[in-house]
Amino acid sequence: MLASNMTDHKISSEILSCYEVIRKQNYFAYGDRIITQTDGIAMGAPSSGIISEIFLQHFEHAHLPILAHKHKLVNYFRYVDDVLLIYDALQTDIHTILSDFNSFHPNLQFTKETKHDNILNYLDITIHKTPTSVNTGIFRKPTFTDTIIPYTSNHPPQHKYAAMIPTQKTERLPVHETEYQWEEDIIQSILHNNSFPLPPWKPKTQADPPPYNAPTKQIWAIFTYTGPETSYITKLFKHKPENSLLYHQ
Repeated sequence: MLASNMTDHKISSEILSCYEVIRKQNYFAYGDRIITQTDGIAMGAPSSGIISEIFLQHFEHAHLPILAHKHKLVNYFRYVDDVLLIYDALQTDIHTILSDFNSFHPNLQFTKETKHDNILNYLDITIHKTPTSVNTGIFRKPTFTDTIIPYTSNHPPQHKYAAMIPTQKTERLPVHETEYQWEEDIIQSILHNNSFPLPPWKPKTQADPPPYNAPTKQIWAIFTYTGPETSYITKLFKHKPENSLLYHQ
């Protein structure tokens, strides 16, 4: 695969050598025993996500065009290991598609989740198909809790505000207007239950600016937190223009 993509031979050999080292030195400790994992890659290892992505991209490159042509697939989207598949039920059926997807590799087995009442959840979005359009809303798992780092806790302010970002999905996802007010009520509840000061907001319209009086343009610079030096560097940016925002993680 590397050769067909015109990758330099020395680079491809180096990559494959690194892979062999990772694969053969795949061991872990359990109690007073050292165990070697002979199948698969280590869960949680920094290299595992990269290797998995390479494998999935190779699978898609080799087999997806054949499957798309055979089943007349309308569209295929993948994020990490979650796939959204759009197909014409008059041309094929999901059981046949799933069987073909699972026939190429014994260790790669897909499972399906089909829509119910014209509703399908994918990642953070609930997709609702109507007779005339497709509406989107925010999806939260049944195990979701409204607990984030409390505003009154003894954490750096950057950590507290970073904990708020996942709750504000209405600004990052294509939420339909009919779902917007419901989602804002949930956000207000999460902030209230964690002692955050509640910012003013109003129902979303086409002419309204983003809620919370957020700047329309922001420049983000992300610094990985490595110690007091990182905090010192971020303080240097506090007197920059108001349309810039810096935080570390």
